[in-house]
Amino acid sequence: MSFELRIAGEADAQEIATLVNRAYRPSPQEAGWTHEANLIAGERINVSQVLSLFHEQSTVLLLCHAAEIVACVHVQGGQSGAYIGMLATHPGMQAQGLGKQMLLHAEAYATEHLKASVFRMSVLSSRPELLAFYQRRGYVLTGEVAEYPLSAGVGLPIIEGIHLLSLEKTPTRQHGVSETLVSDSSV
Repeated sequence: MSFELRIAGEADAQEIATLVNRAYRPSPQEAGWTHEANLIAGERINVSQVLSLFHEQSTVLLLCHAAEIVACVHVQGGQSGAYIGMLATHPGMQAQGLGKQMLLHAEAYATEHLKASVFRMSVLSSRPELLAFYQRRGYVLTGEVAEYPLSAGVGLPIIEGIHLLSLEKTPTRQHGVSETLVSDSSV
């Protein structure tokens, strides 16, 4: 299977929102190995929220198969670090290494284009499988815990006690990944 890695544009907003919602809040028959549909109700993101990600120091990376977006991740630069979020893989293509690959591309992009010296992200406290996924990739809990962002328009908790856990990772040098992002060539 051949994939193309590219940087998203505003014309991709609807397809990104659809992918993210299918990955995070799928129907029971479509659910992949990890999702939060049993924890959070409603959309994870809408088109206007995706469009708000297109600004300076903020990039959405896409992995495409043929003309379809099959994975995405958001990378936003900040003071010496980068926030990585919205990592999503099409439910039917999960458990094939695409999420790991997109995370590596996001880290490489953050290091080379945003000069990040640390990567940051948040994970729902009620998703131990996802927390373990990131910890296996070198992310560590910072001890920071935040309330679920009810006012952010990213859904409503179905169960009580959901919080956001913060994770960080110090980057290591990666070879040749950013060239793929700049040239839009195959992954």
